[in-house]
Amino acid sequence: MDAEELRSAYIEFFKERGHAQIASASLVPENDPTVLFTTAGMHPLVPYLLGERHPMGKRLVNCQKCIRTGDIDDVGDSSHLTFFEMLGNWSLGDYFKKESIGFSHEFLIGVLGFKPDQLAVTAFEGSGSIPRDGETADIWRSLGMRDDQIFFYGMKDNWWGPAGITGPCGPDTEIFYDNGQPKCCEGCGPSCHCGKYTEIWNNVFMEYFKDEKGNYTPLKQKNVDTGMGLERVIRILQGVPSVYESTIFRNLIDGIAEVSGKVYENENIRMFRIIADHVRAATFMLADGVMPAKIGRGYILRRLIRRASRYMSQLGYDEAFMADLAEIVIADYGDAYPELRKNEKITKMALAGEENKFRKTLRKGLRHFDGMATGNEGREFMDGEQVFKLYDTYGFPIELTAELAKERGLKVDLADFESRFKEHQDKSRSGAEQTFKGGLADHGEATTRLHTATHLLDSALRRVIDPNITQRGSNITAERLRFDFNLDRKVTPEEIAQIEKLVNDAIKADLPVICEEMPYEEAKKRNAIGVFGDKYGEKVKVYTIGGVSCEICGGPHVKQTGELQGFKITKEESSAAGIRRIRAVVGKFN
Repeated sequence: MDAEELRSAYIEFFKERGHAQIASASLVPENDPTVLFTTAGMHPLVPYLLGERHPMGKRLVNCQKCIRTGDIDDVGDSSHLTFFEMLGNWSLGDYFKKESIGFSHEFLIGVLGFKPDQLAVTAFEGSGSIPRDGETADIWRSLGMRDDQIFFYGMKDNWWGPAGITGPCGPDTEIFYDNGQPKCCEGCGPSCHCGKYTEIWNNVFMEYFKDEKGNYTPLKQKNVDTGMGLERVIRILQGVPSVYESTIFRNLIDGIAEVSGKVYENENIRMFRIIADHVRAATFMLADGVMPAKIGRGYILRRLIRRASRYMSQLGYDEAFMADLAEIVIADYGDAYPELRKNEKITKMALAGEENKFRKTLRKGLRHFDGMATGNEGREFMDGEQVFKLYDTYGFPIELTAELAKERGLKVDLADFESRFKEHQDKSRSGAEQTFKGGLADHGEATTRLHTATHLLDSALRRVIDPNITQRGSNITAERLRFDFNLDRKVTPEEIAQIEKLVNDAIKADLPVICEEMPYEEAKKRNAIGVFGDKYGEKVKVYTIGGVSCEICGGPHVKQTGELQGFKITKEESSAAGIRRIRAVVGKFN
């Protein structure tokens, strides 16, 4: 079974059991400045997990594209990935533990062909006022799981949430593949990292609400949120040692070999994997409107591109190559994710531009190394701070620095570098965790006004500049909106004045903001603007603002445009090649 077959089998299985298919959300979380990327299938569904009614009903299923950035430096081993796909099904106040576990068991055994002895499961052992989840264990037993296949763990392993300080949360049951190897010790189980067990599915039972004081109270609406890692399951089904040997990466690995003239073996394996992972992730990011930048999402993208480029250099290839490999990604995934083909041109332009810029930086780094090496003459080891600067500022891998140092009769203190690298890594991970802990989906009054303003701005841009303008990215905080769009020139002061006037005229008119739920095809007939591509016939929310704007959107929005009070553009600038960025605020202005 390949990835396309697994996606199809999973979606059809749950559709046959009353689940409505929803499209993958963008990798850029909508109206959520607290996280850089969509990290799980539940992320876009937070408002509905909190009780808002979903237009497609109470049972949902999809395959969500995800990015996780905390382990970029670990990519290259057999398990870590930056981009991955998460298959998920949800119950929003409908079925609960028995049905959810039953669905998972039936799909794994009946559809994918796992044998009962190949599975192990976990349940929550209880903590404080939260009781032991014996119900989950009993359900697994009723399905034929033996006691020695059921393991109980605490909050660290078998509890999810809340995403922020407060919110919905609950115990989970994780499903593991047991590869049959002997246990490494008496206490060996799914929480062990010896390689015997691989987690493939997690069913979260959101039945509690945690308040600011740390108290847990039962939720009125109990939800189920599940996630099954597509790449992990494909690796197991295809019987290969890592996902990079599966059909998911076969075309990319072959493409790297063709471009570089090297073979995927021995010391080249790690470099091939890093390049393949980073090109795939970068292609998906660019297709969703992320552009290389100095901070935030753009910095992560830039880091991936540059890291892939330097490893390709280590393979002996020093020309721009990523646009060619992006074509492979687009060919492999274009049917499942049409936005890849839609944005192919700008994706390849951005990759080539960033690669060429990095090669100039690399040359500067080599000059910096020459000066640094001269200053270290007469010493056995090079200065550790300078060595790390070569890595952090110029993107030099430590292996390259060590090789260059050896040519000068110098050594690199690897222990010192590892210490500095670990400190850097810990800070990066801590920062990412704090970003996520800030909470999900800010639907406050300020962000709601700004979100509505982006619709008016989007419409004004098309009326003033070009009807073919489309959104290429959006970020909203409580203070301002940031809107990226396709344009290969600067917006003139006269155009900015016209845009502001059109938006402010709509605000003064105090137009009603009307929300309607309808099939996607009907929304298309109304010429509603859709940012992230086809919705495969699902129901969508369409927000209409008088005769000014009609867009497919998940909200939130004001009731009347007059609530915005006023609109002012504070900055217009270049975001990337062919992309402009506008920052704006709302409120009363003199």
